[in-house]
Amino acid sequence: MRRRFFGSLVLLGLLVGLMIGRLTAPEPVRLLGVEVVAGGVDLRLSGAPALREAYRDGSYAVLIEAQARGEQMRGQTRIDGQPANWRLQNTDEGLVLSLVAARPLRGRWRGGTGDGDWWLRVRAETARP
Repeated sequence: MRRRFFGSLVLLGLLVGLMIGRLTAPEPVRLLGVEVVAGGVDLRLSGAPALREAYRDGSYAVLIEAQARGEQMRGQTRIDGQPANWRLQNTDEGLVLSLVAARPLRGRWRGGTGDGDWWLRVRAETARP
C-alpha cells in the first residue's frame, strides 16, 4: 500500500513538473517577413535569435536560430550595382541566409527592435583586395 501511494506521488510530481516546464519554456523565434533592399535583405522576426556568420568561397551566410514555415525562399538584389542572389533555407540548426555574387562578398548584420518586432538587417558589399 505504501509503495503504491509513494509511486502515485512520484508520478503526480513528474506530471506537474512537465506541465510547469512546458509553460515556462521560451517560445521559439519565428520568421515573420522578408524584405529585399539594395545591398542586402531585411528579416522581421518574433524575437532576438542567436546568430552566426560565415564566409565560404566568396559568399556570405548568416545562420539564424529561428523557425520558418514553408520551403526555402530566394530572390535577387543589387550589391554595389551588381546583381546578387540570396537564399533563405531551413536547416536542422535554424535558418541560413546566403548571399552570392560574381565577386567575393564581405557582409555585416545589425539587429534591433521596431514596430514591436525584431529586425535583422543583413548587408553585403564586394570585397576589396
